[in-house]
Amino acid sequence: MKIVFAGTPAVAEPTLRALAEAHEIVAVVTRTDAPQGRKRVLTPSAVAVVAADLGLTVIKTNRLDDEATQQIADLRPDLGVIVAYGGFVREPLLSIPRLGWINLHFSLLPRWRGAAPVQRAVIAGDTVTGASVFQLVAAMDAGPVFATSQVSVGAHQTAGSLLEALAVDGAALTARVVSALDDGSATSTEQVGEPTLAPKLTLDDARLDFTRPRAEVYQRLRGVTPEPGAFTTIDGERFKVLEAEPAHDTAPLAAGRIEARAGDVLVGTADLPLRLVEVQPAGKKPMAAADWWRGRPDQNEVTAV
Repeated sequence: MKIVFAGTPAVAEPTLRALAEAHEIVAVVTRTDAPQGRKRVLTPSAVAVVAADLGLTVIKTNRLDDEATQQIADLRPDLGVIVAYGGFVREPLLSIPRLGWINLHFSLLPRWRGAAPVQRAVIAGDTVTGASVFQLVAAMDAGPVFATSQVSVGAHQTAGSLLEALAVDGAALTARVVSALDDGSATSTEQVGEPTLAPKLTLDDARLDFTRPRAEVYQRLRGVTPEPGAFTTIDGERFKVLEAEPAHDTAPLAAGRIEARAGDVLVGTADLPLRLVEVQPAGKKPMAAADWWRGRPDQNEVTAV
């Protein structure tokens, strides 16, 4: 089939590669080059890089406006496939491909409709999640579902590692759906159940509240890792918590209180402590929590708020 593929971040790469092996990708739509790093160097998206490597036509746009719509219409695609592009497909573009558009979404719909399904699932403590391939409709993530795959959420898994795994599973799932659409055997089912929403994470979502139980704090930390990145405030300055884990066989600490016990740097929650593994104080590079603690001039009454 002649396919238009729309995607931007690295999680869309496996699907693009899988589809390019079996079908004609007439164009890849991705967002424009964005400034990255301290020097704010304009950098192409991960999908743009892969598309260039594969020798595919690339349309760079942050909005699927009239111009982009006409470019896609001129290609007369059979199908549109979208994976984390970062923009909405509206009419008349929605109806231009002969078979419409399908979307790979990283949740078991209708749970976690929106921009951050994996992160929200981890924050909420879901033990099972997955990927869904559905027909794109005007309403957000609301179309009938062609296929799903289900995975368990590891007790210590971050949103980043979970998303990487789902990207690979989702690529195979999408390829199967596209093949079924190609031979006419694809069937879809309307979503059933009460939807939950997964809005894009803000910086405030990444703040750790140590007055909550340890399980909740740990879920949030894993859910916002690597982006936007968990943090708290120590001595009035932002303090990133890059890695932590539940502490074992140790007495409780007051919420937010930080102490060293038997070589471990611990922070208290509403019930049991977390062990800090890797941190990044303001203006510093990432470091082992033990190294940060040893370098503190004052180790009394240290509290994260």
